[in-house]
Amino acid sequence: MNRRTVLIGGSALTLAGIGLLVARPEDAGGMHNAYFSGLAAAIRRAGLNKPVLVIDRKRLDANIQRVRQSVSAAGLPLRVVAKSLPSPLLLDRILTGMATQRLMVFSADMLRQLMPIYPQADYLGGKPLPVREFIRVVDDAATNPGPRMQWLIDTPHRLNEYAEAAKARGMALRVSLEIDVGLHRGGFADAQTLSAALVQAKAAGIEVAGLMGYDPHVPKMPSPESAWVDAQNAYRTSIEILRSAGRPANAMTLNSAGSPTFRRHCQGTVANEVSVGSAFVKPGDFDYEDLADLVPAAFIATPVIKASNDLPLPGIEPLSGAMHWWDRNTTRGFFIHGGHWLAKPVSPPGLQYSKLMGRSSNQELLTGSTRVELRPDDTVFLRPDQSEALFLQFGDIAVYDGRDIVEMWPTLPISA
Repeated sequence: MNRRTVLIGGSALTLAGIGLLVARPEDAGGMHNAYFSGLAAAIRRAGLNKPVLVIDRKRLDANIQRVRQSVSAAGLPLRVVAKSLPSPLLLDRILTGMATQRLMVFSADMLRQLMPIYPQADYLGGKPLPVREFIRVVDDAATNPGPRMQWLIDTPHRLNEYAEAAKARGMALRVSLEIDVGLHRGGFADAQTLSAALVQAKAAGIEVAGLMGYDPHVPKMPSPESAWVDAQNAYRTSIEILRSAGRPANAMTLNSAGSPTFRRHCQGTVANEVSVGSAFVKPGDFDYEDLADLVPAAFIATPVIKASNDLPLPGIEPLSGAMHWWDRNTTRGFFIHGGHWLAKPVSPPGLQYSKLMGRSSNQELLTGSTRVELRPDDTVFLRPDQSEALFLQFGDIAVYDGRDIVEMWPTLPISA
């Protein structure tokens, strides 16, 4: 082997070593910042030693104010999405803060739960329900919303089913027609089918009170601007069909938007009301540019059950040192109370789910570097990816005022 070969080989090894070090994960560890330290202290003082969902009331109020500023400037009424905020006191705060009594509901069970609490609210279905669920609601005098409910209809078949059920009961029926504005999750997708549905409803004596066109796909498309224009054009075409059928579209409910897109509607829209739910608490899946001024207002807090300073890898213990060297964020292990939620660790920084052990709903393993100094009974915080069903997994919600846990807000009974 000559000198030139040795030099080339040595250079290759050096470059490979540099590449290995560049690819090596950084040490992301740390400890709670001032915000989470204060929240952890409040949780300790409140004696909450189990997994709990926490809502920061000041952050929630700030989000309410910012959403209201946007919709008020645009002159758009707001409909609160109940499934994303399934707690009566949470809904109360948002409905009051937004000065609205419009609610969107997604299940018969939640509608039955909300009716006694908000008997004067204006309800719109967020998804089409099986006719048997419609019957279950209207056959109960205590929960029948009557004309305050617009039932969502997505097909001619469902329209016929609802018409027959309403006729058999001698009741008037108000519906909104779901239109496809680009999401392709169902609904009336073209002028011909929508026109036919209007004729069908008129023949059956059904009041068509409006349209609902949901457009959360827009910011996720390769060209959001193009998707937005297409969605608006599809909705505009549907409105023209209403007018051609002699329907006073301006006096009807023309619902659209959702948390990902309501700000686009505030800049100009063919809809006359927008729906918002998750944005008020801003889970992780809602980190959109249009929502950059809103702040996360909900966290999962859970205690550490067990802590390991040098986490051995089950079954391959001799490789633990090499693994910890390669990814310093696997050095320490923290088994938490509960787990496997739709959420991501947010504090202390650098915590991650174990790639070896996978997820667990009992004692989930989070790993971190030596910079994460947690002991049993210390608190870990996770940020929910979504609200909806996750908010129903913890019992009463702990309400944080910036210093203490000051209230516990009951949630609605579990429903799908």
